[in-house]
Amino acid sequence: MSDEENTEEDPWADALNEQAESEATDASAAASAASFDELNDSSIPGSDVNLDVVLDIPVNLSMEIGRTKISIRNLLQLNQGSVVELERLAGEPMDVLVNGTLIARGEVVVVNEKFGIRLTDIISPAERVKKLK
Repeated sequence: MSDEENTEEDPWADALNEQAESEATDASAAASAASFDELNDSSIPGSDVNLDVVLDIPVNLSMEIGRTKISIRNLLQLNQGSVVELERLAGEPMDVLVNGTLIARGEVVVVNEKFGIRLTDIISPAERVKKLK
């Protein structure tokens, strides 16, 4: 064979090698996808999600009218009748916190001589995740 014939065979050999490598990669990807399908299979015993387990877990629900920062000197000077100015404006909705995490906003209501809160805005899970970052 001449040098000219060897150079013509090399591109074909390279192409065949590339194809073989591609098929091997596709086969391994298919195998890993199959293993994920096995993990997601609902026929696995114990895969039924039972929410009853978590429904009775107690959580702390609190409503926050507002916040402020105050020096210890001013804190010690507070007495009956003192007014503490909050960062929130009158008429703004209150924050509803569950275990310290904001989940909703609402307005104060009085029902049977007891304070309550009417929820006006529920914070979506996506917004809660954004606030964590």
